Amino acid sequence: MKKFLDLGLQPLANSYILEKNLKMKEKKFRLEIGFNEKNYLVSILNTVSKEKMFNKDYPYKSSESKTMRSSFINLAKKIKKRFNPNFVIEIGSNDGAFIKNFKKDQVVGVEPCKNLALITKRKNFKIYPQFWNIRLAKKITKNKKADLIYSANTLSHIKNFNEIFKAIKYSLSDNGILILEDPSLLECVKKVAYDQFYCEHLYVFSTISLQKILDKFQLEIFDIENISTHGGSNRYYIKKRTNSIHRITRKVKIEVLKETKYGLKNFVTYKKFAKKVSISRSKLLDILNNLKKNKKKVIGYGATAKSCTVLNYCGVDRRLIEYFYDTTSFKINKYLPGSKIKIKKYKKLKKNDVDYVFLGAWNFKDEIFKKEKKFIKQGGKFISHVPYPRII
Repeated sequence: MKKFLDLGLQPLANSYILEKNLKMKEKKFRLEIGFNEKNYLVSILNTVSKEKMFNKDYPYKSSESKTMRSSFINLAKKIKKRFNPNFVIEIGSNDGAFIKNFKKDQVVGVEPCKNLALITKRKNFKIYPQFWNIRLAKKITKNKKADLIYSANTLSHIKNFNEIFKAIKYSLSDNGILILEDPSLLECVKKVAYDQFYCEHLYVFSTISLQKILDKFQLEIFDIENISTHGGSNRYYIKKRTNSIHRITRKVKIEVLKETKYGLKNFVTYKKFAKKVSISRSKLLDILNNLKKNKKKVIGYGATAKSCTVLNYCGVDRRLIEYFYDTTSFKINKYLPGSKIKIKKYKKLKKNDVDYVFLGAWNFKDEIFKKEKKFIKQGGKFISHVPYPRII
C-alpha cells in the first residue's frame, strides 16, 4: 500500500463533545490514505475499532434526510418491479428508512448501532442489533435463503472483506441478487472531495477495485447505476457467477472504461489528487480569513462527519466559523470534535442574522438550496469547498 495523502491528526468523526467535556483530551488518529497497486483499492492506512465507531449513540439517521428517504422509496419500487423478491436482508439498516418500504414478513434488518436498531424494532420490523458475520447469516437464513441483500454506505465501513462476503454468499439463493451502494472513487477524485475520507470510511471503491474483491468469492457486478447520493455514488448489482439469469450489461464495461481512462489504476493520479487537496485547503482558508478580516459573520450548515475532516485538516475553529446548524437532535448543543465549534438547532437562515454559510453537508446542496430560497433571495451566500473552494 503506497501512501499518497496525509490529512493530519483527526478525532473520531462522530464523537460529538458535551460542553462539560470540552477540556478533556480527545482521542485522535492519523488519517493517511494509500493506494494498492495490485487490486487498485484506495483505503485509509490507520483504522479505529468498529466498536468505538458504531455504538449505542450513533448520530446519523437516514430518515432525517429528504434526499435519502426519496432515494430509498424509489429504489424499493425499482427492486419490486425488476426482481420481485420474497425475502430481503439489509446490512446496515440504520433507522429502517429502506426496509420500511417492504412488508414486515419479507424483510430483515441488521444494524449494530443499538439506538438505530431500537427505532426499527419499534416499527415492528425484524432487526438484529449486531455486526454482520457468518454466524448471524446462518441464523437469519436457517429456513430460507435471501432473494436480495441490500447494503448502502456500509461496505466501506467493514475491514474484513472475507467475513462479510462469505456471509453474503452463504445467505444468497442461487439466483439471488446483492445490491451495494457506496461513494464513487471516480467522483471523489474528480471533485477533490477529500472529506469522503474519515474514520468510518475505510475504503472508497472504484468499480475496478470492487470487482477485484468480488473475484475471490465468485461474485460479479452485472449492472451499475451512477447516483447522486453522498456527493456521487455507485449502485452495484451483483450476482453469483453461476447465476445465468442476469447478464452483464454494457453499463459495467462503460464504467470500467471511464475509470481506467481517468487513471484510477495509476498511482500518479492520486499524487495529483493530493496536490489538489493541499491547494483546496489554502483557498478555503483564504476565503474564511478574508471574511473574518472584513467582519462578516460565517456559520456552518450540517455538522457532518465529512465536515469534521475538512475543519480539522484545514485548522478551522470558532474564530472562522461561529457555529453550525444541524437538524439531528443528538448533535444539538454539542460541539464538533477537534474544531470544538458549537452545534445549534437548525432554524431558517436570515440575511440579518448571518452573512455567509459554509456547506458542511455539500452533498445535500440541492435540498438545502430549495429550503433556503428566501435567504438566497435576500443576498445570503454559501461557501463550498467542492469541487473547489468558492462563494456561491
